[in-house]
Amino acid sequence: MPPKKKEEEKKVLLGRPGNSLKSGIVGLANVGKSTLFQAITKCSLGNPANFPYATIEPEEARVLVPDARYDWLCEKYQPKSRVPANLTVYDIAGLTRGASTGAGLGNAFLSHIRAVDAVFQVVRCFDDAEIIHVEGDVDPVRDLDIISEELRIKDIEFVEKALENLKKQTRRGGQSLEMKKLKEEEATVEKILAWLKDGKDVRKENWTPKEVEVINPLFLLTAKPVVYLVNLSEKDYIRQKNKHLPKIAEWVKTNAPGDPILPLSVAFEERLTRFETEAEALEECKKLGTKSALPKVITTMRQMLDLGSFFTTGTDEVRQWTIRKGTKAPQAAGVIHGDFEKTFIQCIVYNFEVLKEYGDESEVKAKGKVLTKGKDYVVEDGDIILIKAGAAKS
Repeated sequence: MPPKKKEEEKKVLLGRPGNSLKSGIVGLANVGKSTLFQAITKCSLGNPANFPYATIEPEEARVLVPDARYDWLCEKYQPKSRVPANLTVYDIAGLTRGASTGAGLGNAFLSHIRAVDAVFQVVRCFDDAEIIHVEGDVDPVRDLDIISEELRIKDIEFVEKALENLKKQTRRGGQSLEMKKLKEEEATVEKILAWLKDGKDVRKENWTPKEVEVINPLFLLTAKPVVYLVNLSEKDYIRQKNKHLPKIAEWVKTNAPGDPILPLSVAFEERLTRFETEAEALEECKKLGTKSALPKVITTMRQMLDLGSFFTTGTDEVRQWTIRKGTKAPQAAGVIHGDFEKTFIQCIVYNFEVLKEYGDESEVKAKGKVLTKGKDYVVEDGDIILIKAGAAKS
């Protein structure tokens, strides 16, 4: 029994199973969200304003995913075209206490979170008299409580509405298969509601595949993966010390066990973007004995979304494609072109690590490491693939 359960848990993922998933930067007002968005996307929104609700409509940008494998392949093939993987990131309006009842830009904020697949939650741990705090002082644990409670209150509202609609349908009674399915849904929604009212986030329960089918269409805020970004002053980030860090770690351990906590300094990251070249920014990091936290921020979110990559390579183009882990070969082919999924025949595949070990494709072939796989092949992270497909029907 235990092995079966383990396998089942691996398959069941909350959220939509797409490969173009989006992450949103959220937090209270004036915690450094928009400045982080500028630094992580290397684009300017003008000067982020020092007052609540400076961001109203969510800004969107694509962030390049740092990957040493992609860099190695580009170096090897020197292709005419280079297309790295990217992650779509949104800068979402700052939340405030009472957002779940519409305070501030509450309803807009919460609807924008519903539209993303995962959350970067920025928590302020720096003191700065010039940057006002919407709650009056810096207290990250209080801020975490506010956001956690607001998201859960809104989820309770969504779930109660869904339950009310289901009860209207099940009151009709009857023994049809449709009625049986509705009653099962109703029982699941009641279970979700009890879980939320118990002060727990939806993503922290081990739901069955059938329950996940009910949860996903609800687009619940607490079902989304979260990465906690602890925004420190530059000085604290460099020395990796801050009085609030142990309290934040304790809060996450109690309220969101397993969720990653990444310390960073948004002010420092923003300062690095002002250097004219990447080499100058690296030199500054070397001088200070530190490094940018942004590559880890991006790769951690990809892990939380259960995303992986496969590559297509050659002298014309090296390209890194994003897929959900566990994706089969035809669906991976469909990421390249929809017709490839429909007309998929087979794929020729070997992993990046094999290529790196043997140096070039001819050696990989000579060692018998090039495999021909069919429709049931599950693509592994780092696979280099050549798709063979039939002609599309006109």
